[in-house]
Parts: sequence; structure tokens; C-alpha cells
Amino acid sequence: MGNNKMKQKLSITVDEKTIKMLDDALKEGLFRNKSHVVEFSLNKILKEIKNG
Repeated sequence: MGNNKMKQKLSITVDEKTIKMLDDALKEGLFRNKSHVVEFSLNKILKEIKNG
């Protein structure tokens, strides 16, 4: 997922329910960290938008 490219910091605010789901996904080992969850999700959404 573009690991060779430089990354920029992004600050977001989300509700507690979303944080709980994010933390659960991390505990299950589905993602490396919160940044990985956000980057994966954004890439998936943007690809879906692009491909219609």
C-alpha cells in the first residue's frame, strides 16, 4: 500500500463507537496500528469511488 512513499500526518476525530471497532480490529490482529486501519479504509473507499 505505497510503503515506499513518504507519508504525511493526518489528524481526525471520530466517535467512541468507531474507536471501539477500530480497537477491536487491532486486538484481532487484522491491522498493524490505527494508521494502518485508516490508510487501508481510505484506499478501499477511494478505489471504489474511482471504479464506480
